[in-house]
Amino acid sequence: MLTFVPAGRAYWEWHEAASFAQVTFLYFDPVALHKPDAGEAGLSPRVYFEDPLVWETASKLKKAIESGETDCAPYLEALCGVLAHELSRADDLVREPTPVSRGGLAGWQRRVVVEYVEEHLGEQVCLLKLAELARLSVHHFCRAFKKSFGIPAYQYQVLRRMEFAKLRLGDRAVSITDIAFSLGYAQTSSFSSAFRKATGWTPTDYRRELK
Repeated sequence: MLTFVPAGRAYWEWHEAASFAQVTFLYFDPVALHKPDAGEAGLSPRVYFEDPLVWETASKLKKAIESGETDCAPYLEALCGVLAHELSRADDLVREPTPVSRGGLAGWQRRVVVEYVEEHLGEQVCLLKLAELARLSVHHFCRAFKKSFGIPAYQYQVLRRMEFAKLRLGDRAVSITDIAFSLGYAQTSSFSSAFRKATGWTPTDYRRELK
């Protein structure tokens, strides 16, 4: 579960768990999360909500911080920017009425599948494996996944690879070839083609545009 508390808001909580639980706190400069079109209100507080994209990015940020690597500052900065964007997107969505989703994956199924995909971005994860994680047949899983995410599972994996590639392209110390190999592409040309299809940019042009 996720909780977001904007700067200046009072917040108290306590936990009584029946088993071991882990809690991570991430603090951000309020300026980094400012929405120009939100006026004085800014982002809205949200308590115990689920959002796969926010969860993915926050998990990667946590792992990057805990790694203790001294040369990953550009990666951390890029992750913070993506997380700020995802929180803004989630805030916009919560202001709109959300239709009831029937036939999609349950919250725990979305989490376990998303986490597995994130941990295996350099591999082509088969649908059978994802269906097993969700404890569903392949047919039921494919239908439920598309209902939950709006796109097929394979396309979701490709998009997540490209989002990861965008973050890595922000670190100019990492070559495009190394990024391609880390994502499971045997040739840089194959990666470049997939990246351009997903974003409209070549990796080189995208990196050149980054400030």
